[in-house]
Amino acid sequence: MIQSATHFLLSTIFSLLTMVFLLRFMMQILKTSFYNPIGQIVIALTDFAVKPARRYIPSWKKNDLSTLVLAFAAQFLLHLTLLGLSGFPFAVADVPVWPSILGLSLLGVIRTVFDIFFYVLILHVILSWVNPHSPIAPVLHSLARPILDPIQRIIPSMGGIDFSPMIAILLLQMLNVSVLNHLARSMASML
Repeated sequence: MIQSATHFLLSTIFSLLTMVFLLRFMMQILKTSFYNPIGQIVIALTDFAVKPARRYIPSWKKNDLSTLVLAFAAQFLLHLTLLGLSGFPFAVADVPVWPSILGLSLLGVIRTVFDIFFYVLILHVILSWVNPHSPIAPVLHSLARPILDPIQRIIPSMGGIDFSPMIAILLLQMLNVSVLNHLARSMASML
C-alpha cells in the first residue's frame, strides 16, 4: 500500500513538473505572452531549474531548449525512480533496458503535450461559454490555435456552433489510447 502511494505521489509530482516545463516551452514556441496569470505561474514554478539549465543548454532559433530538456529529464527521473522503487536490478540489467527507459521518457513527454492540449481545449471551451473576456482567455486561445485551426479549415462551424474543439479532443484521446498506450506497453515489456 505504501509503495503504491509512493508511486502515485512521485508520478503526480514529476508529471506536473513535466507539464509546467512543457507549457513554458509551448508558450515560447507559440509566442504567447507571459504577462498573464498563467504565464506568471509557469515562470514562478520553473525558474528554479530553467535559469541554471540555460547556462549549459543553448537556445535554438530564439526558443529555450532547456525547458524541453528539463521536461524530458523529469520523465527520465520518474521512470528511473519508479523502476528503482519496484526493485528493478539495474546492476545486472542488459543494455537494451536503457533505450526502453529513454523511449518511455519520450512517450511521457509526448503524452504530456497531448494532456496539455486536452486541458487547454476543455478550459478554452468552458471559458468561451462562461467568461470569454477572462485574463487567461488569450493564453488558452493562443495554445489551442495549433490544433483548432487545421480542423476548422476542414470542418467550418455549422449554424454558429464550432465543433472543432470536440473533434480535437476526440482525436487527441484516440491517439493517446491507441498509439501511445500501445507503444508504452511494448517498451515496458522490454524491461
